[in-house]
Amino acid sequence: MATARMEFHSETLSRTIPFQIILPNDLPEMMRAENHHYSRPAKTLFLLHGYTGGCSDWLCGSRIQEYSAAYNLAVVCPSGENSFYLDGPETGRGYGTHVGKELVTYVRDTFGLSARREDTLIGGLSMGGFGAIHTALAYPQTFSKAFALSSALIMHEVADMKPGQGNAVANYEYYRMVFGAPEELLKNANNPEEQIRRLLKEGEAIPGLYMACGTEDFLLKENRSFHRFLEENNIKHEYTESPGEHNWTFWNEYTEPAIRWMLEM
Repeated sequence: MATARMEFHSETLSRTIPFQIILPNDLPEMMRAENHHYSRPAKTLFLLHGYTGGCSDWLCGSRIQEYSAAYNLAVVCPSGENSFYLDGPETGRGYGTHVGKELVTYVRDTFGLSARREDTLIGGLSMGGFGAIHTALAYPQTFSKAFALSSALIMHEVADMKPGQGNAVANYEYYRMVFGAPEELLKNANNPEEQIRRLLKEGEAIPGLYMACGTEDFLLKENRSFHRFLEENNIKHEYTESPGEHNWTFWNEYTEPAIRWMLEM
């Protein structure tokens, strides 16, 4: 398959920003003819990296190139820096709009990818798991399904933070910059729970959600809490736990099952 690292000028980030793309458009005819996934146009999967990561993480750490070929998936890996894929009021911090709208439009126009909702998917791990859920809920008419592995669903922890506090990952000032005023977080659109409440109130379709987390993961409590929230609100989703930590061993165990789930009718 074809792979490329590209840079383009992002209006939402006010600078040139890189992304990686995989296009399964050069497989031998024999391989395509024997694979029923090639009886349809390629679907597009946006894959989001974690905190301190970059747009090359999924290509280096996973078998995503193999899955791209096996399932006829164009894969786009944005650069989200340490943004949690959220928009900020400061100039050049439109990360949510960048991933959910700007980059979607750019790759569709540049590479002729499908513009159909059912052909547009998003996934991520850790910070990118949060980002995949939040972005899908922010743009439910764009993304039909999302998967989230070991998601950093830390809304309630951040909401309780006070100046001078923080955690092992970052300080209070970082979380305030990314999420906004902590005391307002649970009631605004940076909280996926509040996003779902608003979509339910408005009668909007909610993208399908697939979640997985390891039982030894430091984010297990947060994933269980969000799973309970989805159950309490009758949101259809898939949730699974198994032994595993916050690492590529676990994420590689669940990436292909997540992709298979996304491709189910």
